[in-house]
Amino acid sequence: MTTITPVVPLPDLGPVGVTVSDYGDGQPFLLLHGGGGPDTVTGFGELFAKTHGVRVIVPTHPGFGGTSRPDRLTSVPGLAALYVALLGQLELDNVTVIGNSIGGWIAAEMALLASPLVSRVILVDAVGIEVPGHPIADFFSLTLDQVFTLSFHSPEPFRIDPAALPPAAQAVAAGNRAALATYAGPAMSDPTLAGRLALLRLAALVLWGDSDGIVDIDYGRAYAAAIPLARFQLLTDTGHLPQVETPDQLMNAIWGW
Repeated sequence: MTTITPVVPLPDLGPVGVTVSDYGDGQPFLLLHGGGGPDTVTGFGELFAKTHGVRVIVPTHPGFGGTSRPDRLTSVPGLAALYVALLGQLELDNVTVIGNSIGGWIAAEMALLASPLVSRVILVDAVGIEVPGHPIADFFSLTLDQVFTLSFHSPEPFRIDPAALPPAAQAVAAGNRAALATYAGPAMSDPTLAGRLALLRLAALVLWGDSDGIVDIDYGRAYAAAIPLARFQLLTDTGHLPQVETPDQLMNAIWGW
């Protein structure tokens, strides 16, 4: 694993520094984390690269993981533009983008940019669309314990006591929460996204944990239905973070596609 911090120039935002972890060699995958921060995907990225002989690039969204966020970078479409530019700077093509939760929303926005560098997207328990009758859990009103209960099929092995964390870890967690609120807002969705996805001509795989309490199965099916070339697949006995709870099952679904 190598860690780099390229400075990516963007026409509307100027230069943006991004911390990137790079695992393995071979077919490139861009792996995008959700609101829990990069720690929710780095273990999976390393395992996927090692077991399947692929290259997995894991950026940290600016403002997460103790990194800084430029004041001008405030939206999910902004992150999508940043990561398309990053792929170009790293001279990658034929990239499969995998995104979990808000990372899935970023992946969807990247697909809509129609970059020739992106070959397909995999949305894992993604947020971003609005589905009547199936709201996204109000993350910002929940305690951490409630978040764990909704996020896992079997939450007990993953629970932590935030008060027991060292001050530095508590500061990172607070920064993650603030960055998530900045990018996604309290609703964690964009009312225009589903309509825009109807124009997407990129292949997509939509994977969903059958025990996801953050965004339920019907929300996931609606996400897949919004994308013309999407396939929906349910993951069993897993919740909002299958890359953490059932990584082998997630890898099999990705590789089987």
